[in-house]
Amino acid sequence: MAAAITLRTAVLPDAERLLEIYRPYVEETAITFEYTVPTIEEFRGRMARVLEKYPYLVAERDGTIVGYAYAGPFVGRAAYDWSVETTIYLDRAVRRQGIGGRLYAALETALAAMGILNLNACIGYPEAEDEHLTRNSVEFHAHLGYEWVGQFHNCGYKFGR
Repeated sequence: MAAAITLRTAVLPDAERLLEIYRPYVEETAITFEYTVPTIEEFRGRMARVLEKYPYLVAERDGTIVGYAYAGPFVGRAAYDWSVETTIYLDRAVRRQGIGGRLYAALETALAAMGILNLNACIGYPEAEDEHLTRNSVEFHAHLGYEWVGQFHNCGYKFGR
């Protein structure tokens, strides 16, 4: 029997585990466009800023955080206050087990309660898949009902391409 997944609001002491989950995405993928892993202080500060206004959720299995999702401002102008950018990261060992969908559903519910109308996921999309970037994130979002609404061309450079 699979262990139950518990969803809850993140707290700042979670930062160490969340950064452990995030680290391989920075170091090994172009999913995030960061080149270097943030310090724990920087990461904790980011969490605190998000938690001031938006939901920041974690998924736990057997008391261990296995993923997280949060929302942040889409664009820093007042007229965009009803739109957000969403972010999700899972421990790579638990992908494709429904945890991401559960996190997003809870995030969507929390954002709807805030009156948020538009959820935007800015996703790296490769011309050709490789070891650093696949189309999995786009497929995950499409599976959840998200629609492709725009494309920026050649705007991210990482791993020499």
